[in-house]
Amino acid sequence: MFRQHQVDRQARLVRDVGFFGPDSELWRVLRERSVVMGGMRALLMHAAHPLIAAAAAQTGMYEHDTWGRHERTLRLTFTLVFGTRQEATTAARQINAAHRSVHGVDRCTGLAYSARDPELLLWVHASLISSFLLFERLTVGRLGDGGRQQFHEEAITMATLLGLPASRIPPAVGDLDAWIDARIDGGIFRLTASSHLVSSIMRDKANGTAGFKSHAAGFLALHTLPSALRDLYGIDHNPSDQRKLKMLGAAIRAGRLLLPPNARFIGPAIAASARMRGEEARVSETSVLPRRWRMESDAE
Repeated sequence: MFRQHQVDRQARLVRDVGFFGPDSELWRVLRERSVVMGGMRALLMHAAHPLIAAAAAQTGMYEHDTWGRHERTLRLTFTLVFGTRQEATTAARQINAAHRSVHGVDRCTGLAYSARDPELLLWVHASLISSFLLFERLTVGRLGDGGRQQFHEEAITMATLLGLPASRIPPAVGDLDAWIDARIDGGIFRLTASSHLVSSIMRDKANGTAGFKSHAAGFLALHTLPSALRDLYGIDHNPSDQRKLKMLGAAIRAGRLLLPPNARFIGPAIAASARMRGEEARVSETSVLPRRWRMESDAE
């Protein structure tokens, strides 16, 4: 009887593809490690918003164990995509619970902030989605206009799990980009202590310091920012940098298909595929960031 119960439970887990499943664009796009590097660009966009920077400062998000905390945040976020429905629901509950206690008044602007503010939630969401789609185009290049729109619509479902009403999100992916541009033109973005810290970390990566063997991720994060935010961070982007962006993108596109799955895909995607085969994922297959990133973060 117990044995049959275990078999039935395993069969249910195999069938449970979560809210999206392997046929979704969210799954196909976000399993790619090169696309997930776009999260570093999104982190810079988040930090440039003084109210989001104030909320992050309240939690010590940027100041303490930056990569370790970034890894844990990404792991919870990608559980929404690759986890079972129960795992995704639990992850969303954890994220939402953590946000409830984050509120206050930003000393830089004098404005009140709350991690549950739909406007701030939308900036966080829009920054991530635009960054992932940009890095997909740069490093993979599979999606056409229809695929980009489908990814955007599926991401709206993910955002609603985190308390962002679907009605607040522009329905077309092009409108989401326009919304981002309008918010940047609004002029609230500025360099604060938190945003300066994040940009310094990225510059270290881009310069190949802090033990990184490759500076590609940091360079891409800095030089793919919207031009106004590059200016805010004092990033000099010249024609040589633009050529380097294209060369890096081409090199990644050419090389990714030659990589073994554990190098090409992120851990949560590998673990989800193993689950659907009825196998147990190894501990090393549950991470999002490459192991060397986490080890260097610890050293820092």
